[in-house]
Amino acid sequence: MFTGIIETVAQVKKVQSADGNLAFWLESPIASELKVDQSVSHDGICLTVEAIEQNQYKVTAIEETIRKSNISQWQPGKMVNVERCMTLGGRLDGHIVQGHVDATGTCAAVTPQNGSYLYRFSFPKAFNHLIIEKGSIAVSGTSLTCFDVTDGQFSVAIIPYTYAHTSIRQVMEGDLVNLEFDVIGKYIARMQTFAVNTSPIVSAV
Repeated sequence: MFTGIIETVAQVKKVQSADGNLAFWLESPIASELKVDQSVSHDGICLTVEAIEQNQYKVTAIEETIRKSNISQWQPGKMVNVERCMTLGGRLDGHIVQGHVDATGTCAAVTPQNGSYLYRFSFPKAFNHLIIEKGSIAVSGTSLTCFDVTDGQFSVAIIPYTYAHTSIRQVMEGDLVNLEFDVIGKYIARMQTFAVNTSPIVSAV
């Protein structure tokens, strides 16, 4: 489980394809602090550390991850957001992020605003019910507040610090990003659907 508060960025150094999976070697300032079998969020995707060599480490994405995220587009040189899992008893500075990507979104516009940046994203309308005005959303693993929510689109404001210290600065119009909608909202939506589908039928006597 993660918070959406990015620790650092990692650079993709090598991409290997095998049996439908994709393996990545990444270089990161925290590589030496990682452990094999550790779960780490990469642009919002929870991946397991498989090997560590000096300042690089290896992770692998399987078919489900490749299908639901933008990871198939990662190439050497790409910078990705990195966050290690949260510790029990620590501060939850962002929101609850599982590292399970729901869908990809497309950057519709980037607008500089006196040092900060306004990003507009479009997403599959099937997820409309999981996003609300001023709600939380993870964009490539970064916990952000969405606003100006419309049918299949939302905006986020990026402060200078976040722009300088995450991979969002590389996102341009037309690029795909990974989206994870608020897990609390997903559970509520599921319970409402279940309640409607299982409500007893009362017949008139």
